[in-house]
Amino acid sequence: MLDPSSDKSIYVQVAEIIENEILLGNLKEEEQAPSTNQFAKVYQINPATAGKGLNMLADEGILYKKRGLGMFVREGAKEKIIKKRQALFLKETLPEVLREADRLEITVAEIVDYIKELRGGV
Repeated sequence: MLDPSSDKSIYVQVAEIIENEILLGNLKEEEQAPSTNQFAKVYQINPATAGKGLNMLADEGILYKKRGLGMFVREGAKEKIIKKRQALFLKETLPEVLREADRLEITVAEIVDYIKELRGGV
């Protein structure tokens, strides 16, 4: 779902929607991605904005263009997205979580125990 009040640009959100669909297995390698017009109609956005999100993924090697047919999911796209998001999580999200845990005086051991609990005791 697109969030117009988000700090993220709409085209970035479009790209993330497609990435999520790939990660969930709803879009598989070599399958056609939704067109800019489909995105524009479903999310009521400008087709150029949707196109910018699709082109961003093409620039990252996640999608590729087939002339006259549209955008398709590139082989290895899921692994590429996973690596990109893992790096982002480790570089940006996790440090912020740890800073907040420090402010709240939550120990690393408490965090680990809670993660294990959430994962079913693993």
